[in-house]
Amino acid sequence: MNTAFRAVLSPCIGVCNLREDGLCEGCLRTSAEIARWSQMNDDERLRLMETVLPERERAQPRFEQRLLERSRLGAVLHPLHAAPSGPGWNHEELIDLMPPGEPAEAAVLAGLVPRAQGTQVLLTRRTDSLRHHGGQVSFPGGRIEAGDADAIAAAIRESQEEIALAPAQISPLGFLDPFITISGFRVVPVVAVIDPAYVAQPNPDEVADVFEVPLDYLMAPDNLRRVELEYRGRRRAVLEYDWPGQRIWGATASILFNLRQRLLGR
Repeated sequence: MNTAFRAVLSPCIGVCNLREDGLCEGCLRTSAEIARWSQMNDDERLRLMETVLPERERAQPRFEQRLLERSRLGAVLHPLHAAPSGPGWNHEELIDLMPPGEPAEAAVLAGLVPRAQGTQVLLTRRTDSLRHHGGQVSFPGGRIEAGDADAIAAAIRESQEEIALAPAQISPLGFLDPFITISGFRVVPVVAVIDPAYVAQPNPDEVADVFEVPLDYLMAPDNLRRVELEYRGRRRAVLEYDWPGQRIWGATASILFNLRQRLLGR
């Protein structure tokens, strides 16, 4: 078999994490099968590709069923059929800092990725040149457009545009409480399970980086702190996580705080 054919035939999709069951998260091969790939003959490769791996794929639970927190979240989130109303749980705190007029409607995707080492939260860092929140860590998302059926559709569309996350790789679970930003948006967070086989392709016009942070870290009270700053002549407190190489603060940290409060039943 020539090298070009061998490259096309490889089932590797670039997601190379070994799960607890010994299978690669991306291609479902064992470590021994991966190591032997270059020594296999044509018949061995074809049998693996056409018979063994499809059988393993059929035996796998769907990615959303692998999220350990799925049942707990289902009990505490706003249901998908009833998007939350109201101005935002932090509205009173920011009422004198908001721009005039009604806030623009927006949605973000609070994506949870079931990994062998535990659930991860999918986050992005926005490019510095963006008008709103440039350079900040955020969830994929943005303004709800006229063509969007609802907040869920907007969050899914924005995630596809920003990091090439396919709709089939997103399984919405429910909503967190709406959140108001000082830039004039009422944000509805859509909590969803993300297929761990996703391969992010950041849109360079909007996203500078895509990364994951363990949910356990973000839910631990000791890892979240309040920082005071001055904005328009007024002292206010913002929430912040100190994650290596990234500053997770402001609206993103507040949405994660809301998730923690709901999981704790507060």
